[in-house]
Amino acid sequence: MTWMFVICAALVVYTYAGYPALLWVLSAIKQRPVAKKSYEPSISIVMAVHNGASALAKKFANIRSSDYPADRLEICVASDGSTDETDSLLESLAGTVKSVKCARVGKSAALNQALALSTGEIVVLADVRQVIEPTAFKELAANFADTSIGCVSGELMFRANSGGATEGVSLYWQLEKAIRKLESATGSVVGATGALYAVRRELIPVVPEGTLLDDVFIPLSIQRSGHRVIFEPNARAWDDVAATAGHEFRRKVRTLAGNFQLLQLAPWALVNPFTSFRFISHKLMRLAVPWLLLAMLLISYLRFDNPLFRGLAIAQTAAYLMGAATLLWRPLQRVRLANAASAFIVLNSAAAVALFSFLRHKQAPTRIWNVQTKVDAAAQVPKSTQKAG
Repeated sequence: MTWMFVICAALVVYTYAGYPALLWVLSAIKQRPVAKKSYEPSISIVMAVHNGASALAKKFANIRSSDYPADRLEICVASDGSTDETDSLLESLAGTVKSVKCARVGKSAALNQALALSTGEIVVLADVRQVIEPTAFKELAANFADTSIGCVSGELMFRANSGGATEGVSLYWQLEKAIRKLESATGSVVGATGALYAVRRELIPVVPEGTLLDDVFIPLSIQRSGHRVIFEPNARAWDDVAATAGHEFRRKVRTLAGNFQLLQLAPWALVNPFTSFRFISHKLMRLAVPWLLLAMLLISYLRFDNPLFRGLAIAQTAAYLMGAATLLWRPLQRVRLANAASAFIVLNSAAAVALFSFLRHKQAPTRIWNVQTKVDAAAQVPKSTQKAG
């Protein structure tokens, strides 16, 4: 049992510290720079929207405020079974926005229809909710001057939200961005920021219907072709941190269920030399962590008669109780360590729930998104803030 505990602990440490440390060492030994320079190809901005009327006008104004040449930009939108004013708004903008109406088919299928409308050399995929900085398109495009680059991910920034249970989300996101920067510097990023990423048109695959994570499936497919996927921190989109830990939990369940789905949609990612190591280390290991933690806790209590394992059992239990208490008791939310513990609990609980959610909805995966929408609607979160699909 001792060796089993050590192995489980080593895998957990590798997931959150060892893999980033390995990338840091690789970056210190040799980096792969990008031959970035001023480059202004034609760009198609593609979005799939469900009931986004209240957000679309702001999004279009946001896009038009870009410093990218207006005659090099086009906007393509798929209305995914919208029942609000989305369709009529798009019809009124027929001269300036390309659009298509489709039945409620889910984000991936709607994206495929929007992509069919686009003509730009570079396709920028975006969501309706986030605010894109004016310089973002130029920053993304400049990387494509390097012909080895197939996909460029922007950076998602969260508006300040000091204190509260959601501060732990920011701590997690800081780690995630650090990993993406190191992956980019040493080769390719596993996934992209769904709110803002750009792809060479000729490299875009058909996204399988029901795909939950187009922003991982597409980058993996591009890496499979031998092109790089990089992270561009100067291309930024802004969003709000989830209003509550509950909202963040549901969002993580949805995302992590998508990682389980990728094993079904892209089994080649496990063996392809361009994708396997980073895909396993960055994405799949996080799916295993909750079960490794559970095994560590059980082993500790089974060996409770041993002073070392007794101490480990107490320490683990205390950490989990502190994290859980932080979600419920506001004064603890002012403590950074407590927030980190609560974020860790939310993330790994979501990974465990995601497995069962994926298995339950395996034949109709978009229901995972629909459950999210219904729950948030009940909590009076505007539908326009939800992703399509």
